[in-house]
Formats: sequence, C-alpha cells, structure tokens
Amino acid sequence: MRTLLSKVPLGAWAMVAWMLTLSASGQDLQLQIVPVVNGQALRLDEQLALVDAAQVTRLDCLLSGLALQKEDGTWLESKDWFAYVSAAAGRQTAKVSGMPAGEYKGIRFRIGVDETTNKSDPNGYAPDHALNPQVNGLHWGWQGGYIFMALEGRFLKDGKENGFSYHIANAPQLMTVEVPVAFRGGRPLTLALEFDVQRALAGIDFAKDGTSTHSREGDALAAELKTNIEQAFRVRSMNYDVYQTPTFATKPAPLPAGTHALTPAMTQRFPQVQLPADNPLTQEGVALGRQLFHDVRLSVNQTQACASCHDQTRAFADARRFSLGAEQQMGKRNAMPLFNLAWQPSFFWDGRAATLREQVLMPIQDAHEMNETLPNVISKLSADPECMQAFAKAFGSAEITPERVAKALEQFLLTLVSQESRFDRAARKVAELSESEKRGLQLFVTEFDPKRGLRGADCFHCHGGTLFTSQPFASNGLELADDDLGRMVVTKNAADRGKFKTPSLRNVALTAPYMHDGRFNTLEEVVEHYSSGVRRSTTLDPNLAKHPEAGIQLTTQEKADLVAFLKTLTDESFAGAATASR
Repeated sequence: MRTLLSKVPLGAWAMVAWMLTLSASGQDLQLQIVPVVNGQALRLDEQLALVDAAQVTRLDCLLSGLALQKEDGTWLESKDWFAYVSAAAGRQTAKVSGMPAGEYKGIRFRIGVDETTNKSDPNGYAPDHALNPQVNGLHWGWQGGYIFMALEGRFLKDGKENGFSYHIANAPQLMTVEVPVAFRGGRPLTLALEFDVQRALAGIDFAKDGTSTHSREGDALAAELKTNIEQAFRVRSMNYDVYQTPTFATKPAPLPAGTHALTPAMTQRFPQVQLPADNPLTQEGVALGRQLFHDVRLSVNQTQACASCHDQTRAFADARRFSLGAEQQMGKRNAMPLFNLAWQPSFFWDGRAATLREQVLMPIQDAHEMNETLPNVISKLSADPECMQAFAKAFGSAEITPERVAKALEQFLLTLVSQESRFDRAARKVAELSESEKRGLQLFVTEFDPKRGLRGADCFHCHGGTLFTSQPFASNGLELADDDLGRMVVTKNAADRGKFKTPSLRNVALTAPYMHDGRFNTLEEVVEHYSSGVRRSTTLDPNLAKHPEAGIQLTTQEKADLVAFLKTLTDESFAGAATASR
C-alpha cells in the first residue's frame, strides 16, 4: 500500500492522508482492561453476586512494564511504559506504540511500579502522565509511594451497611500478570483482557479477614489479594484494529437500573463519534431495539417490520427499486442502507429528519410505509407481557411510550457499524489488493484534470474519507422526476433542487439498485453515468460541472478497475454476522 500511495497525485492527498497516518501508527497495540462479574461488565455501586451482597465502588490501578513474548520464549520489553486504569473514570485503555512485526504468544505486565519509580518524586510527571497524582489519585502523599490497586466497596452484614477498602501496595505486592495469547505484530491490534472481580475477591471473608488493608509488612490479606489478582485476567477478545472511545455532548445520563453498558466497536480510523448523552447504549436497550426492528406490530396490518425493507444481507438496504408499504403501497424512493448512522447529521434522501430518534418513528406513521399510528403501536406492544418485560429490562420500568420505542430503535441502529471490508484490512496490512483494485483506488482518489496531467475518476470529492461520504447533499447530474425535487422540498430553497443525500460507498456492491430512485441496477451503470451520462443543471455539483460536456470518458479498463475497487468496500462480516461490541 505504501508503494501505491506514493504514486497518488497531489490532488488526492486530502482523501488518502488518513491512510498514511494509519501506516505510521500501524504498530500500535491497544490494551483494554474490562472488569467483569459473571461475564458481564462491572457496574459500580450495583449489588453483585458476591459475598454478603457486596458492591464495588472503586477499582483503580497502575500498570507498568508491558512485555510481549516472542515465539522462541524470549520477551520484548517496553521502556518507561505506564498506564492508569479506572472503572469510575471510564479509563480502560492503554496504548503502546512501536510494536515490531512478528509472531507473539503472550503478553505480560505489572500491576504497580518498580521500587525506584515508587520512591521517585511524583510531582515531576507531566500533567497528563499516568503517574501524575492529579491524574491517578493513587499516590499516598506524605507516606510516599503509590497504591498499585485500589479495590473498594460496600456490603451488607446483619442488615447493616458496611464498607471494605483494599489498597494493595509496596514492593512485596508488586504484581505480575502473564496471559498466553497468539497474535501478529507490525499492524494495529486491540487486545481486550477481562479482570474477574469475583476471582480477585475469591476466598476473602470480610468478617474473618478484615475489611481493609494498606499492605503493611506481614499483611497476609494483601498477599492473598495479590495472588488472586494475578490470576484474575483472561483474554476477552482480539482484533487487528484500534478503537475509539465515543464522546458525548453533555454528561451521559446514568444507565437504567439493572442494565449493562454496551460500547460499539468503532475504529479510530473513523472520525471521532459523539453518541446521544440522554440515551446511553445498553445490552438490554440494544436487544429491545433489535426486537422492535423485526416486529411487524409496528405496521397497520401486522405484515411489515423495519427489517422488511432493510435486509441485513444487503447492508440493510432493499433489493427492490421502490419499497412497498404494509398495504402494498408503492413508494417513490429506494430504501437507504443502514450503517454508520452515528456519523450522519441527517436522515432520508432529502434530510428531513435531523436525528435518528426522529427518523425511526416516521416510517411507522407514513401512509406509504407502515401506515400506523403511534397510539395503536403502543397499545399492541403493551398487550404483550413479554414485550413489557423487555421494556422493563431496558428502561427500568415496563411503561411503553413512543419515546422509548424511538430510543430502543436508536440504540440498535447506532450499533450497526461497518468497518471491516477487505479495503480496511489492506489498509491495516492484513490483506492485499489486486493490481486492478489498486488501479481502481488510484482512479478513485485522483482528480480529472488533463491540463495538469491528471486523469482520474474524481470520486473522492463527494465520497472521500474513511466513511466514503464527504458532503451531505449534492446534485449528481440525474434527470429528475417532476414530483421529486430532492432537498428543495425540505428547505424550499431553489439552490437545493435535485440535491440528494450523498450515500456512503461502503458495501456498495450489496446495495443495488442505486440512486435515490433505484434507476441503476449495476455498479457498471453507475460508473458509466459518471463517465458519460451526467446532465447539466444550475445546481449540478461543481466537481462534476467542471468536467467536459461529454464527460470524463473512462476507458473500458478504467471502468473495470474502478468497479473492482468499489467491490473491496464490502464488509462481509457486517452483512452476515452479529453486531460487534467491546
């Protein structure tokens, strides 16, 4: 890929700069520590199936000395590597850069720091350094040294509330965790390890062993906890990619009682995502949303679900040119595919819905689609005890409202992330493009500007970046139907005549037919349109209007190469597998 990119003309750098960045960071190892209880992610301040109905209120620790075991059994040691992990702060990820290529069979790290570091001046660390006391809150101040792990909580004994505070520290309690796991270096890697809280507290009796330890000399409880903790880690998942931590516009609302957080696996190669703060994703909410997505009771005659027009094997698109309504009404637009919706600023071909939560209720009430009223939907769902139980699991109570229906559907749809095509794997150096596909990529990212010696297909202006869509609405030179003027119907602005949402080209080989009205059946027809069929209009996108009147006239080979590249954007795992999360 690096050789290929070095030949890309200057005008294409805006599109492929991310690939160069990826190459530079392709040796990153992202280590995730996921505290769990009974296989589920730990929720602080929630009663657990532990001794005396205990609940954990704090779980913080310092990591150091990451090492990778080579196939010959020797260890590749990191230098000056430290990380701070905190369940309360949501800090679960540590990164190490510069992982060399090769085969590895294990990973090792310490919980705590070596004696020299432990006795050093903590005030000399940078403001964002893992060992800065303002970052980790684990330095004992005037006593000196760091707490290696703080495990605190509450429990009930004889009906009374009690607390436990286990602070594991000092040289004898420096812990070493070694986990066997086979992986390849020299490419981005996310390795998630579970930390089993039950295993860490195994055999501990609050009444017998005590409710606190500060790891003083000869403290048997600290030694027992050390042994437990070292054995509490196991591999949860491994992926050859690195993932981002979603952000929120405001502080996220607390999770409904009894629910468990779900974080979709969203690659760092995509723009930083911002999820709705008032609808935190949970396993129970997503499961309910998936159930509603396939529920025919959302339609007037109980014959149609959302999934009826959004087929997962087609990247949640519709194979028909125009979708049919619940009563066989013919629509006038092709159903858009559903993926990577968290990054979309508006919805529908004309952008009439500003939010996903607003969008999901519109097809239910549309006379050409499900043709049902929201009160009727709520009545049907509320008559089903199992459905009410599912709402209770997702929201903490059994009440069913339009807002909760919308929130559940929103949660499910936000997890539909497509990021694992062969193109993505090639960018991460775990797959290879064919020569034809490489030529197609070069055409895709190259300007059509013969005066400057550039002959490309000019695709990247509208379909640039890792999401393969780089502007919201555009007129792409189609002959318009008199009754469908696109974005202009919403904005009432004549400058928006003929403009439609620019779809992502990810999974484009699966989503035929193409365009807002499904007029093209094949990718070859689409490419031919941009090669020779673009119609002039006053609102035609400037990146198309600058081309010659007769079009860019791609050769037969160029068209074939471009189609070959577009097919590398298919994410087979997305179209045929369950939603990924971490």
